[in-house]
Amino acid sequence: MPQSAFWVGLAVYPIMTSIKVPPLGESIVEATISRWLKNEGDPVAPGDTLVELETDKITVEVPSVTGGVLKKRFGKEGDVVKLDQLLAEVDEKADGAKQEERPARTIAAKAAATAPSSAASSPPPQAEASAQSTKEAPRASPAASRYAAETGADLSRVQGTGRGGIVSKADVVEQSTSRESTVPGRVPSVRVERPPMPPTFVPADQGQRETREKMTTRRKRIAEHLLESQHATAHLTTFNEIDMSVVETLRGRIKERIEKEHGVRLSFMPFFVKATCAALRQFPMVNAQIEGDSIVYKHYVNMGIAVASDAGLVVPNIKDADRKGMLDIAREIVDVAKRARDGKLTMDDLSGGTFTITNGGVFGSLISTPIINYPQVAILGLHKIQERPMVVGGKIEIRPMMYVALSYDHRIIDGQQAVLFLVRIKELMEDPALMVVD
Repeated sequence: MPQSAFWVGLAVYPIMTSIKVPPLGESIVEATISRWLKNEGDPVAPGDTLVELETDKITVEVPSVTGGVLKKRFGKEGDVVKLDQLLAEVDEKADGAKQEERPARTIAAKAAATAPSSAASSPPPQAEASAQSTKEAPRASPAASRYAAETGADLSRVQGTGRGGIVSKADVVEQSTSRESTVPGRVPSVRVERPPMPPTFVPADQGQRETREKMTTRRKRIAEHLLESQHATAHLTTFNEIDMSVVETLRGRIKERIEKEHGVRLSFMPFFVKATCAALRQFPMVNAQIEGDSIVYKHYVNMGIAVASDAGLVVPNIKDADRKGMLDIAREIVDVAKRARDGKLTMDDLSGGTFTITNGGVFGSLISTPIINYPQVAILGLHKIQERPMVVGGKIEIRPMMYVALSYDHRIIDGQQAVLFLVRIKELMEDPALMVVD
């Protein structure tokens, strides 16, 4: 909390504002200082990012809540900090920015007073450029500033959508794309959505047989989280396969109409979300959690959708998915996936999940055993749709088939319940009309 300023004679004691580690999301109690954006003694304005904190899910930018001068930094890059731990102190009275502006204004005023009358109406070029720069320079996140410097984008033309109007990298990318499409005579480029590919590793020295690279903080946190899941749960996986013929036919018949009338691209994921929510109502233990020696049943479904981004895997949630229609679910899936890849997810997006679906099929995976998103107790894995010969009514037919996997915590979910849960999803996907009846 800010301390009070008080007078002793003619001296004014500083007003120190403490900047602490903000809430980081559900079950996250620590983060790593990945980068300081301000040095001790630097002037800061309200909303300026002081430091970036990295968790296993997202990078958190910690802004200054007041203007002044950064007096003290607590912690170095790489240090692990706890929730509500002191990060920095800002002196509100030592307004460095205003102090720097006064000499410049004084010099400009003197120059204007002593200049000939013909030049009095126009300010000096340097002062004019300085004023224009001060007027147009928006507040931008470090990622946005770096991207603008690399691409030559003009930040003054970008409308910020971040907290307090801060320009994010996604804002710069979107502005650049929209401007390109409106240039006369230029054919707009068509962007094809593809799964993000891992970066190609190129050794610095082709003569080296091995190279060593320090693991990023996020990768370490992801590793710790996955190990915790396997160590803290009785992991088991059951498999089944789904004939996707009916859903493919239904989707093919209505997807163009839905996109035209509602602006939503209908993928297979909303069907799986609806089927899963119905199955969770029938088998509530799959949507539960273990706390100590108690089982906590959740009478709502916050459906986690695993999304691969450049920074690693994240699992944003569709809140109250069991109470939403197919089109609303489809819209939210597209929205959270885009914000995940643009780095614009909030803590609320990543908190409160009760069940998770992960789709390795978009990368070509035919079958896998997903790891439970702890402290949840189950996760559904989807895979590639592949045509295979199947016996149908005594005849061999070629059908689009998908393997599905359910990893579950055997401490509270019995094998029979897990198998029947997966069978229920299979039934609903093979006959989507049952979802309406359900």
